[in-house]
Amino acid sequence: MSASARGVVGCTVVVALAVTLAGVWSSLAAQAQETDLEVVKVRKNFYMIAGAGGNIGVQIGSDGIVLVNAGSAQASDRVLVELKKLTDLPVRYIINTAAGADFVGGNEKLAKAGFTIFTNALGNTGFVGAMTNGGAAAILAHESVLNRMTKANYPAAAAPTEAFYASRKALRMNDEGIEVFHQPKAHSDADSFVLFRASDVVVTGDVVDMTRFPTIDLANGGTIDGEIAALNRLIELTIAPTPFIYKDVGTYVVPGHGRLSEQMDIVDYRDMVVIVRDNVAALKAQKKTLEQIKAARPALPYESRYGAKSGSWTTDMFIEAIYKSLS
Repeated sequence: MSASARGVVGCTVVVALAVTLAGVWSSLAAQAQETDLEVVKVRKNFYMIAGAGGNIGVQIGSDGIVLVNAGSAQASDRVLVELKKLTDLPVRYIINTAAGADFVGGNEKLAKAGFTIFTNALGNTGFVGAMTNGGAAAILAHESVLNRMTKANYPAAAAPTEAFYASRKALRMNDEGIEVFHQPKAHSDADSFVLFRASDVVVTGDVVDMTRFPTIDLANGGTIDGEIAALNRLIELTIAPTPFIYKDVGTYVVPGHGRLSEQMDIVDYRDMVVIVRDNVAALKAQKKTLEQIKAARPALPYESRYGAKSGSWTTDMFIEAIYKSLS
């Protein structure tokens, strides 16, 4: 073989090797972008991200992304990867429904990865610092969330930039009305529902947990009766698919944890909470002690679905929270 022929063969091998390596690196890069999060398409422009701590609601439109909750701090990078798969538009608003770390932990990183809704036509850097959250996305929550985060010493960049004190806050993003409803003394004193009118979706935070009995955080203002009142309010916000029951599911509910739900799921969940509350109240009226009430297992019909004997929130802890709340 001539020298020129060997040169051609050598170049061909090099090119082939380069193409092969490029394919390998491309495949590895694609694998690196895979996460353990689950993204569920709820409506045409609405998604739920599960597995990042608390469930995250994602509304997408011409104005950008509106997030309801931000997940945990540890999951922020993975959440950003999934958002990038959905759209190249920036995060414009984060709305917090609760103050737990699994809902607000990702506030800082996700907000800084986003972009403010305000413009700075004059180019005044002082104006930027005062009005635009440093160019980051806005963080909206009830003032009770801000108070809880302040006491917990969260970084200033993670705190709500817009805190409201009324029972209702309304805004309009992506050609859709969005309403935030504060739910006092429910799971805690810092709970809200977020209703997306056109999408017909409600995001609930920790008032609804489809994986276990609802957490009643007595130390932070939670009460069993406030929890039931919040669930009743949630049912009022949802619409059943009648009269065309086979055409659609009606209003979708994104719970704080667990699977995507609809109105009848919330009715069943509310009924469960009421029945267990009434069982505990009846035993307490008989002068039973807390330990005797636990031994009577007033939540027995629901333990297989919602109960737990270990972990951060057990069946006994739920019973004790009801007992003390009724006091």
